[in-house]
Amino acid sequence: MEEATRDRYTWVTRYTKTYNEHWVEEGRPSPLEPFPPEEYFEDVFDIMDLRRIIWWEKSRDMMLSWACVAYLELHAMKTPYCGLLFQTQKDKKVIQFVDYAKHLWRNSDERIRRAFPLSKPLERQADHELNFANGSYIVGIPGGSDQIRSYHPWGYLNDESSFQPDAGACYNEALAAVKGKIIFNSSAGPGWYADARHDIVRNEED
Repeated sequence: MEEATRDRYTWVTRYTKTYNEHWVEEGRPSPLEPFPPEEYFEDVFDIMDLRRIIWWEKSRDMMLSWACVAYLELHAMKTPYCGLLFQTQKDKKVIQFVDYAKHLWRNSDERIRRAFPLSKPLERQADHELNFANGSYIVGIPGGSDQIRSYHPWGYLNDESSFQPDAGACYNEALAAVKGKIIFNSSAGPGWYADARHDIVRNEED
């Protein structure tokens, strides 16, 4: 287990499986396969280790959102009482993120599942939650800075930040509530995230 979970890259490329909704069109043998062993995933995980606050500009085909989920999830699996918040603009989308975390656990090597068990079976976990036996948890919340205030997690992922009207307020709340990793991840779009990502300060009348 030390080898299988020694780092995120090893886990996702060898000991768990993601899914590919376009596997038929791409001629893949199955919708379930490990992360492709692309070198940039190693760089992505290394970069996320370097700083407390990470800003990503993503493109659709890089699997960057899924890499962020995997990065945070493995930390929660290995660290007792480690809380994680996932936030997106819409409730349906954040449930998809939590479902993906469940998928990575479900499709991990059986020995990993035994080493890092859940507090209760997957079918009994709430739509917005994934709870581990070690006291760690993942909770998904919809957009809105007021959604963060009830939690004091170790890690926080805000996805598609460009399309959340109050992403800036969410950032400020995360700074106060989150004690560990803060990740903002988005495809291109105007607004607060684009400005913050490039250190642009605008006057209120702009």
